[in-house]
Parts: sequence; structure tokens; C-alpha cells
Amino acid sequence: MMTHPSGLPVLARMAKAGALRVKGLGDTTPMPDTGTLPVPGAPEVIYSPGHTAGHCGLFLRDRNILFTGDTLVTLDPYTGRKGPHIVAGAATANSIQNLESLTQFAATGASLVLPGHGEPCHLGIEDAVAIARRHGPA
Repeated sequence: MMTHPSGLPVLARMAKAGALRVKGLGDTTPMPDTGTLPVPGAPEVIYSPGHTAGHCGLFLRDRNILFTGDTLVTLDPYTGRKGPHIVAGAATANSIQNLESLTQFAATGASLVLPGHGEPCHLGIEDAVAIARRHGPA
């Protein structure tokens, strides 16, 4: 926080919206690392560890949309940085692995990227990944 004060407004908005009061889930069913989920839209699981050990993105092939979760974001709530990149190292389990996981995302060729934080990215996943890799870990 001291090295990235521009992240304070973002974190304050998250706290005001209730982020500090979110309760964890107790009874869950693990999601597979690969394959297609048997839910509407049939999203393909894209295993992308790094932000967390079991992180996965979801690709809607028929719509060419990739949900990247926190593996690739367009707003880092910890630094306030905008544009395609990975979340700050303080909130990422393994930044190097996170950057390596971007390869799986780029392979989808998705035209629309929907991140866990920030605005949708219309550049396409290949360009978004190239930008994230140039920026590297924060």
C-alpha cells in the first residue's frame, strides 16, 4: 500500500461494497483442470495457476470470449494500475507461473477478454497477453 498509493481508492471502494465481509464457501464441488463444464454455454476450463494454485479461466468458444479471472486483469486493485497485466505480487501466489499461464490463454485466440478486475478488453487475448508480459509483475 505504501509503494502503490494509487491502489487505495480502488481498495476503499471494494471495502465499502462489502469485500471485507465476504464469507468463504464451505461446501463446494471441485472443478476439473481441463475439459468442458456441463453447464449452459459449455465453458472450456483453461488451467492457469499462478495467481492461486488452482486458478482456471473459462473460454466460451462459440462466442470467442475468455473469462480470465485474476490471471490477467485490466485493473489491479492493489496498485491502481490499468491495462492488461497480472495482479501485484503481494496478491499473487507465484508471479512467474502466472505470466507463464498466459500462454494457455493466448492459445484460445479469444477476441473478447473479460477479467476478474477491470474493464473488458477488446484488443484480443494475444495482444492483451503481449502487453501483460511487457509490464511483467508489479
